[in-house]
Amino acid sequence: MIEIGSFIKLERTKRNMTQGELSEGIVSLSYLSKIENKKTKASPEIIQLLCDRLGIEVMDETDLQIEGKCKEWYDMLFDRYDKHIITAKYEELQQLMNRSINNHTLMFEIHQIRYFIVLRDLGKALQKMNELHDMVDSFNYEERYYWHKFKGDYYSHKEDYDQAMRDYKLAEEKFRLANINEEEIADLHYALSIVHSKLWEILEAIDYAKQAMKVFQQNYSFIRCAQCHILLGISYQRIKKPDRAIKNFNLAMNLGKLSNNEDIIHLAHHNLGYFHSMMGNSEEAIKHYLIATENKDLTDKTKLEAITRLIQELYTIGDYKKAKACLQQAKEILELAKCKYDKFYNNFYDYIIQVYTYLLNGDLKKFRSLLADDFIPYLKQQEDYRHLVFYAELLAVHLEKMGKYKESVQYYKLANRSYDKLIKL
Repeated sequence: MIEIGSFIKLERTKRNMTQGELSEGIVSLSYLSKIENKKTKASPEIIQLLCDRLGIEVMDETDLQIEGKCKEWYDMLFDRYDKHIITAKYEELQQLMNRSINNHTLMFEIHQIRYFIVLRDLGKALQKMNELHDMVDSFNYEERYYWHKFKGDYYSHKEDYDQAMRDYKLAEEKFRLANINEEEIADLHYALSIVHSKLWEILEAIDYAKQAMKVFQQNYSFIRCAQCHILLGISYQRIKKPDRAIKNFNLAMNLGKLSNNEDIIHLAHHNLGYFHSMMGNSEEAIKHYLIATENKDLTDKTKLEAITRLIQELYTIGDYKKAKACLQQAKEILELAKCKYDKFYNNFYDYIIQVYTYLLNGDLKKFRSLLADDFIPYLKQQEDYRHLVFYAELLAVHLEKMGKYKESVQYYKLANRSYDKLIKL
């Protein structure tokens, strides 16, 4: 059955009850603490009194109604259903689960981590992880799988990819010992592909994306297949296989159109924009970036990334008027996003906006000072070699135009060193 002491603690904290409020007239405060921390096994009579005060009952038998509703809700959490439907189903299920501690309670609590991530409420996801942390040693293999998988999802969204990788790998170890379905394993492989891609482990990213896509193709999951094609396109671009890269981006685009999925279509345009930018084709890059920024449902991060890249391309071709208009949009988006994201995003995009503000206003002294004294040292500290290559070279070019040849060479060298580190990641 279940480790009742941990659940009593969980239900008590969810109801904002103190140990004193729960234990009064039933057991001593110290004895309740021992029950909650699994240091003693209380009698059934005491457990019943504690549960009565919490307003719950303990059910040993399987409730088929709850089992069916839980499975239906879990299947919705692949981030492909309307959020309002997911929330309505959650609230309906929560009312049932609040009445008892049963065989599905723990799995339901663990799946709430994924639910809050789907809603992009990372604060509540972390709160749920903290609530369940002391119960981990009582998890079975299946529960441990989902615990590590959803923790990996949390850290991936927080962009702590090293920690995400550790949790995903622990989940990968567990699914061989647990009853995990094929589609869930494919979702784990897709998540592993993303994290390997973020860590620039390209061959591993390709391998996991192909494993995931094999299952998605069998299940005719066109949107999931499109997501895998995006990852494959990024990976092939990085290992200098442009034909394979553009083929995968176009396949993703076609699947997005087939499924009438605007998110996939715009994501494909976003990556095609970057592809053509890297190939030195600014005009074609701008076409794709303009389409990508039309999607109003994009996250602020994605909007900022697309619009700052669009500014770079417009500046490159000398269309300063449009670049200034886009710069104003970027400022407005960043102002709205500042309360949502951590200091990295606030600082990173604030620096980019300042760089192009000085360039477009012709204030090369401030441009040079910002890059040399602030932005480039910041990128070094973050070990962001991809952007170091770009901005070190951008500064080198302008220093060369200003006749600062010796200083210019230093930044060309920095760009080359950063590129060498990037390709060795």
